[in-house]
Amino acid sequence: MNYIGSKLKLLQFLEKSISQVVTEKNYRFSDLFAGTGIVGRYFKEKWHQVTSNDLQYYSYVLNKNYIGNHTDLYFSGLLSEIPDLLVGDVNSYKSIVLEYLNRLSWEKGFIYKNYAPGGTKWQEFERMYFTDANAMRCDAIRQKIEHWKSKKLITENEYFFLLTSLLENIDKVANTASVYGAFLKNFKKSAVQSLRLTPAEFYLNDHDHEVFNSDILDLAKSTSHDVVYLDPPYNERQYSANYHMLETIAKYDNPKIKGKTGLRDYSEQKSDYCRKSEVKKSFSELISTLNAKYIFLSYNDEGLMSLDEIREIMSRRGEYWVFEQKYQRFKADKSENRNHKQDSVIEYLHYVVVK
Repeated sequence: MNYIGSKLKLLQFLEKSISQVVTEKNYRFSDLFAGTGIVGRYFKEKWHQVTSNDLQYYSYVLNKNYIGNHTDLYFSGLLSEIPDLLVGDVNSYKSIVLEYLNRLSWEKGFIYKNYAPGGTKWQEFERMYFTDANAMRCDAIRQKIEHWKSKKLITENEYFFLLTSLLENIDKVANTASVYGAFLKNFKKSAVQSLRLTPAEFYLNDHDHEVFNSDILDLAKSTSHDVVYLDPPYNERQYSANYHMLETIAKYDNPKIKGKTGLRDYSEQKSDYCRKSEVKKSFSELISTLNAKYIFLSYNDEGLMSLDEIREIMSRRGEYWVFEQKYQRFKADKSENRNHKQDSVIEYLHYVVVK
């Protein structure tokens, strides 16, 4: 999944830098602005126990699967509905259930009625986030998953695996440049492909992991950590607006929507880290509140806070230093790219060894 601020290309840089600071080998890694969980997943595969948190619900869903799930799924509650499970084995159960969902009859549900051309044809705003067929496929799959959950036919772990599989695959056929702040005027090649669920795989290990859907300051006040990794928003782009479609599919709560893009109300999810007037205050309060041995912060050279501001705040807690790495920026669309002054940015990994 393309994601603003993704650290996929920086994982080895992060691991190498952290290993130069943290002397312990077996520590809990806490990823508290988790996003899609790419960093937490990496450290989970390195056999660490992981705590994950994000205020966005779709992020919580992804991390409940990729971080929270660490044992096999059996779908035993679906044996009567999906007989193929009786002849399958543990390595095929996930694919069998997803193939069943792929074959469902289409439904004209909330996504079709509000985000596809057929469903919005006579509305004030005609929207083209998905083709009619893919929107109806999405509605059918989402309704079935929720039905299974309400009837207690699937476990919590199975539920989040199925939801993550839907989110990851519906994103592949979205008619956007990358984010959901706007849709394209014509359907692009990938958007006309048929939505088809494939497994959202997760790494098996022996650790229990924790996943939260909390305001980070509230979480900091009630938890303690070994190694904390912070990757907050850098600029004024609110994730809630850019990924509102994923939030709506994840919650499937029939929200009131408005405007050309069908935006849901996200007033409760606005981040102070996207506000120049608030970011320094919020960051200072967070750093002073965190109960941790080590605190690491990813932030690039185009962020709302300066290097000096970050250094001054983090130094209050202990021994401070910073690593840096140049890398290619995230590009969402051509019009946005034309406003960029440079093709690459410098990623800083600030850290403090807490006294």
